[in-house]
Amino acid sequence: MTEPLLAVLPVACVLVLMVGARWSAARSGLVGFVVAVAVAITAFDFGGAEDPFGIPAGLVGVAFEATFIAATILVIIGPALGVHHLNQRTGASADLQDGLGRITPDPRVAALLVAWFFGLFLEGAAGFGTPVALAAPFLASLGFKPVAAVTAALVGHAVGVSFGAVGTPVLAMATRSGLDATDLGAATARYHLVLGGLLVAALVAIVTRAMPGPVPWRAGIVAAVTFLVPLWLIAEFIGPELPTIGAAVVGVLSFLALRALMQRREVLAGTPLTDETSEETTDRVDPRRQLRAGAPYLVLVGLVLVTRLVPFIDDAFSDVVVSWQFAGAFSGEMEPLNNPGVLLAVAFGAGALIQRASGGDVRDAVGETTGQLRGVAVALVAMVGIATLMTVSGMTEELAAAAADTGAWWPVFAPVVGGLGTFITGSATASNILFTDLQVATAETLDQPVVPLLGAQGFGAAVGNIVCPHNIVAAAATVRLVGDEGAVLRRTLPVAIGYVAAGGALAWWFVT
Repeated sequence: MTEPLLAVLPVACVLVLMVGARWSAARSGLVGFVVAVAVAITAFDFGGAEDPFGIPAGLVGVAFEATFIAATILVIIGPALGVHHLNQRTGASADLQDGLGRITPDPRVAALLVAWFFGLFLEGAAGFGTPVALAAPFLASLGFKPVAAVTAALVGHAVGVSFGAVGTPVLAMATRSGLDATDLGAATARYHLVLGGLLVAALVAIVTRAMPGPVPWRAGIVAAVTFLVPLWLIAEFIGPELPTIGAAVVGVLSFLALRALMQRREVLAGTPLTDETSEETTDRVDPRRQLRAGAPYLVLVGLVLVTRLVPFIDDAFSDVVVSWQFAGAFSGEMEPLNNPGVLLAVAFGAGALIQRASGGDVRDAVGETTGQLRGVAVALVAMVGIATLMTVSGMTEELAAAAADTGAWWPVFAPVVGGLGTFITGSATASNILFTDLQVATAETLDQPVVPLLGAQGFGAAVGNIVCPHNIVAAAATVRLVGDEGAVLRRTLPVAIGYVAAGGALAWWFVT
């Protein structure tokens, strides 16, 4: 048991410093990385005889890989921040607030629309940090404080992560296991169908605590049902590519239709809107201004749909690959034309043109964004460096193997492994790649059904996004929360623990 305890030290160090000591992610990550280096060299023979590299080359390789991965995240955060700052300078943020006020004057219900449906749509279409990077500043513009905005965005998009980026996590799991992708997607969706309401309840609690008032529980129930049921149906009968993006579209249209129906019933019951109120709302909200204000987001959605769902464009963009290798053990690869950051940059430019932003507005938005990114880069490199070092040295595999020793109770811990993989790597896809083989081997050794356990893996991998340190760092950067990321983790950690524990109980019920 000594090696698993040592392997968990870097993760425990980051958690204690961020949550307990309230250190910034940058300071916590740097200390955690030093601990990871010490443990990797002394306890896991990192750079030793069995590795194709020595210690100096190994550390250089870790630095290269961590910097490369952090850069792929920063190129998403940067344009997302730029869109937010541009909208503030052109007045688009105020127009969008007015538009949401037209749908609902209750900021808590508006937050549900943004954190749940908007975040889930972007997760299904693009993934890779895009939904939180865009939803968090949007929530902040509605009047929510930065910690609440980031917490709500993280919790709100989590259900969709299992099928994020047009089903990438499930497709990766299918590739590793050789099993049918539709079967795996359906197995994963069943967990969210049964338990997803817990995350909506947590989201309702977060927005109500942040902005006290009547608890929007009816809106929460409608939001849960209108998304989770289509998610399951699409996963069960169509495939893993469209559950999140399709359910988000169906869900938000159903939500708005039901809300309009309920408002009509209230009017017929004797509480009609006065002509004065109607005229005031019409004067206040101009649909053309709303379209201009939402131009960057509309352009982004259009680009994502075209580049992801039109086969010849998707193939052409996927053919452009930037890759590198070092010391036979470290590598990086990116499809720049498929990176959400490129699409966000185009959306930023299109938004500036459509909103008729001045040159000064654009320069100020870019300058402010650049200033914010400097403080984020160190934290991201440190956190990704810990993840890379733990994976290359065998610490991550050791932690998962220790969990597999639980025997017949393994289904309870299967989602935990998925969550651990995402916590460490920051990617549900990476978690599924890392641990699908372990889940299959453990299921076969214990004579347990493989598909439900892989569904638990996919479920847990989505939950890990809520607490992954470098996801929190990236999200916090969009609302100028650099240095106080631990406040977010303290709020998201109980939600993640509760949701993954419920998933473990459900996995045990499915398997036994």
